[in-house]
Order: sequence, then structure tokens, then C-alpha cells
Amino acid sequence: MQRCVIIDYGSGNLRSAAKAFERAAIEAGLDMAIEVANQAAALKHADRIVLPGVGAFADCRRGLDGVDGLVEALQQRVIRDAVPFIGICVGMQLMAERGLEFETSTGLGWLKGDVVTIPPAPGLKIPHMGWNDIEVRMAHPVLNGVATGDHIYFVHSFKFAASDPAEILATVEYNGPVAAVVGRDNMVGTQFHPEKSQAVGLKLIGNFLQWRP
Repeated sequence: MQRCVIIDYGSGNLRSAAKAFERAAIEAGLDMAIEVANQAAALKHADRIVLPGVGAFADCRRGLDGVDGLVEALQQRVIRDAVPFIGICVGMQLMAERGLEFETSTGLGWLKGDVVTIPPAPGLKIPHMGWNDIEVRMAHPVLNGVATGDHIYFVHSFKFAASDPAEILATVEYNGPVAAVVGRDNMVGTQFHPEKSQAVGLKLIGNFLQWRP
């Protein structure tokens, strides 16, 4: 049986995420255990790694640093061992080089770019909260069956300004394009919450659980 580990570092909506991953695994007919873990050692035998995140970038980074050996374990398993990885919301933002939310914080540096504020505009609500239409920009196995115009659910005030357009797989429009899905190699990240995005979100999670980069 394969293991998908959802990292608990005090900064994620773990209950709904775990339920969504369990349901997606069942619907895809996978023999896969979904495990929530708060220790770096749990990543040693993980076949899939999920990094959720809710709140401020700096607080989430401090949460990562607060779990002994976690950042080092992520570097080993995701970058060196190429284990399939997905970051969700702030978990996706942590893949960036820096977060500029109230203070400058260092990200994991896996994708080039900074996390910056969504520029204000008349009538634009910040945080960006609710449903929006995805625009798929690049084909990717994790986006199989996800189409431009599908509805996905967001809760965020900052966006990932990725430096390399080739790493932006999908966007939404919110006073300009906002990266909704990013990725390269064995890594993907979603600014939206797939665990709250109903059928579209479950499809994406199921794709991730079967992805062999």
C-alpha cells in the first residue's frame, strides 16, 4: 500500500483535506493510505507529500521551521528523491523564493518568484474569497479532466508572482491574472482549495494521487 502524507505543522485545514484525499483515493480505486503527520520522520517512506497552509506566509514558514527536521526532510524527499508533492494555498506559496506579506520571509525557493499582495481596484474584495473560473494554460497530468471555465474555491489576499511563465499551469482573473496552479518536475501547487472545490477539486486530487512524474 502506498502512503500519502499530509503535513501537520499547525497551519492547515487538515480534517477537510484528509477527508477529500481519502475520498479521491477511494473514487480512483487506489490502494493508498492517507496519513496526517506532524513529524519529519513520516516523510521518509511517503509516496506522496501534501503541504497545506492557512494564514499568513510568515506564520506558516515559522510553523515549518518549528517542526524539528521538517524543512530538511522536505528538501530530501521532494527535491532529491523527487517524491510527488502538492502545496495547497499557503502551502503552494511556500514553494516561492520569498513572501512579502507584512514582512519579508524566505520561502522554500523551489519555484522562482515572490508572494505579493493582490493589487486593489474599485469594487474588488480583498481577501479573494469564493468561487472563480479557472483558465487552464498548459496541459498537465494533474489537470486532466479540469477545463477552462470550471469553478474552484479561493480564500486568499496574496498571490504567487511566479517569474517563469512556463511554471504557471492555470490562472484565474482577479484584477489581472492570478496563478491558480503552478508546477514543474515532481511538484505542483494550487492557490485554491481543491478540498473545497467539489467535483473539480476531487478530480485534481485524484489525478495527483495517480501522477507518476
